[in-house]
Amino acid sequence: MISLALLTQYIRQLWQPRSGLAIAEASVIGIVAALSAVLLKEAVGWLGTWRVHSTHILPAWLILPMIATSLGFFAGWLVQRFAPEAVGSGIPQVKATLANVPLKLSWRVAIVKLIATIITLGSGLTLGRQGPTVQIGASLAAGMSRLVPTSPEHRRQMIAAGAGAGLAAAFNAPLAGVLFIIEELLQDLSGLTLGTAIIAAFIGGVISRWLSGRSLQLDLQLINYSTSFSLLEIPGFLILGIFAGILAALFTKGLIFTIKIYQQLHISLPLKVALAGFISSIFIALLPESFRDNAGLREYMIASEHNISLAAIAFIAQFILTLIAFGSGAPGGLFAPSLILGSCLGHIIGVTQFIIFDIGSPITYTLAGMGGFFSAVSKVPITAIVIIFEMTTDFNLVLPLMIVCVTSYLVAEKIVPGSLYTKLLNLKGITLEKNDAMVGLLSQLTADNVMQKQVQTLNCDLTLADVMQVFYRSHHHGFPVVENNQLVGLICQSDLQRVRRNFTPENTLLKNIMTTQPITVKPEDKLTHVLYLLNRYHISHLPVIDGKKLIGIITYADIIKAEADHINGENNSNQKITGFINEPSYIVYQTRSPSIGKGRILVTLANPETAENLLEIAVNIASDRHYEIECLQVILVSRYTSPSESAVKTAKSRRLLRKAESLAKRFNIPIHTQIRVSHDLTQAILETINERHINLILMGWKGNTSTPGRIFGNVVDMIIHQAMCDVILVKFGDNFQSLQQTKRWLVPMSGGPNAPLAVNLLPSLITASSDTENMEICLIQIYKPFINNPDTTVLETAISQLLCYPQLENAVIYQCLQADSVVEEIINLVNIENYEIVILGASCEGLLQQTIQGNIPEAIASSVDSTVILVRGKMRDNMV
Repeated sequence: MISLALLTQYIRQLWQPRSGLAIAEASVIGIVAALSAVLLKEAVGWLGTWRVHSTHILPAWLILPMIATSLGFFAGWLVQRFAPEAVGSGIPQVKATLANVPLKLSWRVAIVKLIATIITLGSGLTLGRQGPTVQIGASLAAGMSRLVPTSPEHRRQMIAAGAGAGLAAAFNAPLAGVLFIIEELLQDLSGLTLGTAIIAAFIGGVISRWLSGRSLQLDLQLINYSTSFSLLEIPGFLILGIFAGILAALFTKGLIFTIKIYQQLHISLPLKVALAGFISSIFIALLPESFRDNAGLREYMIASEHNISLAAIAFIAQFILTLIAFGSGAPGGLFAPSLILGSCLGHIIGVTQFIIFDIGSPITYTLAGMGGFFSAVSKVPITAIVIIFEMTTDFNLVLPLMIVCVTSYLVAEKIVPGSLYTKLLNLKGITLEKNDAMVGLLSQLTADNVMQKQVQTLNCDLTLADVMQVFYRSHHHGFPVVENNQLVGLICQSDLQRVRRNFTPENTLLKNIMTTQPITVKPEDKLTHVLYLLNRYHISHLPVIDGKKLIGIITYADIIKAEADHINGENNSNQKITGFINEPSYIVYQTRSPSIGKGRILVTLANPETAENLLEIAVNIASDRHYEIECLQVILVSRYTSPSESAVKTAKSRRLLRKAESLAKRFNIPIHTQIRVSHDLTQAILETINERHINLILMGWKGNTSTPGRIFGNVVDMIIHQAMCDVILVKFGDNFQSLQQTKRWLVPMSGGPNAPLAVNLLPSLITASSDTENMEICLIQIYKPFINNPDTTVLETAISQLLCYPQLENAVIYQCLQADSVVEEIINLVNIENYEIVILGASCEGLLQQTIQGNIPEAIASSVDSTVILVRGKMRDNMV
């Protein structure tokens, strides 16, 4: 009978990404992306038609601003409230996600982007639907890829395929979708990536064409046109390319400029989009009626008679209106505006040449101009050529397109180097340092490159008692179990905690308690896959096997060391570094009291249930040391929204801060409060510490962390390592009521510069107690059994210090204990003697350093019901 473990292993292997699964997934992605593209196109067309018809009922100067302002506000509210990642065109977000920047793409983003884009474009803003379609396709692919456990590399390939399918469906141009992935987004020519992209783009393009006809509502067979090309026209196409490059560079700079202008307004996204809609609609109401239909303007320019003045007006109007609309952050793209601008520019130059020299076809210049302007703005000349060719299927356009697109690209690149989408990401604080192959270190290295080949293993015939002794003598969290040089299992600390209460250590064999089907990797597996397994299964190490033979082991530390060695030893490496540059936090509320204290305590309030107890501790410390209290509340916003521009609700935070003010005033302690809006909680806290000259920070702590590779958790870890002040962490016990009712205190002592901090903290805390006669403060020092003469200097100094307080003369007791495990001894003592508060004086040489190996504070805090306080002194130059 197949065991449950074997069945689980079989299912896990079955769902590992394979080429067949990737092809099937790409096919589904292509279908879904095409359907969403068609829905977007039809809905925008319907809403736009209703808007244009409404001008026949009411005056355009009245109805257009009303529609654009109201719908723009609603679209901006949708994005800000439900999916801030859906702001703008969406292509920068997709590019960042594919570069491993943690920008979320999901079903929610796809739905919000779809609805908001329909509303935005239907309201009359001069933006396009093709860019949003790319993000919608990528978001749908990201959502589907989460339905099955696949590696990050596989998900990136599916997201790229979804983006390509979205572009292919938007333009009905499958080849252009594939080329856009290669040229701009992923720059990956691997077999699986290229294959899935081709399949998704082909299916997306075919279904879109089948459901909605030719692309861009352009049926050139109904237009009496002809294209031509001769050698005499080459100078004309070169001139068109130069002008397209110059004006596209100006257009790019204008986009960046308007975005910065909107940022300086410090208003919310709904108000920005509403403002853009209002201004745009006023302009459109003053223009000819043909300008009210954005979708038909391209076709109108191609099919219109020779009219340079109309083309010039259309170019100027489209140029300005697109800057106004795009700078607001409205959901909409730049592909369609670029094509319109290019068609107007091409029309002007083509007609001018035809009038002066009587050569060429203006329509040829119009279509070539579309590709040239698109190429110069998006910096994708190959994609631009293919898009226009797939739209027209006219071979006469190939050479003119190549001349204009390449020329415009070179000119624009010379004036404004770099991708527009990268610049847009930089404005949001996201940096991408790309390399030739766009392959990061984690994708280059394999498990074989970083694994430890010298592995300490255990024999399956060992007893549980022997295994426990091995763990006590080692800093490792787990060991592979081998038999005849083959991996047969794995044993880790969690296994020991699970079985030691139910099994007799002397009579239980390791093979009966070990994990018999451990998660493993092969030596050729990429580090991206290794990290995926470590994170998905919340494990700290993975055996590396060749067949069934154990050849090494790999941990988080090995991967971090490989990255550090790579950075320090190879400055000219091809490593890709991606990530966010967070904007400074923004203060939206603050109160100030007279600054009459000798120092300041920062109290971070996050949990209303523990806030009152945390404030009680802060009040006692402040009262004893004559400090002021600074209370901080942090409201987190999306990384894609500026803290200074985010609309946040502060009512709950202000109610909590008012309680803190009331408590502090009762004890006549100066208190300051503030609410900050930030991308990152740690950054906001550190900024407050520096700006307000904080001497001590008091934080609540849950007592454990589920984050692999972290000691106390992301935020607390960063504060401990970076805050240049004293740090106190408090994990409140289940039965904690107040300091006044606390009678029994336990203070384990250790060496190092921070050891006296716990003792120094005690007098501040016990001042709240009105009954010191029944109080017991136990100082303990634990040392190994093989140490005959332990150094008790720290313990003796602490006792002398506490006895200086008359009210504590009868409360202080001390013990020297022998034990193999510090953690086990403290936990047993707390549980047996019912100590209510444990104070751990952490230091580099003591407990804090040992957390790297055994995570002593977390082990204690998670194993006792009592309150645990961890103290770390002010950072010094000699501390790590």
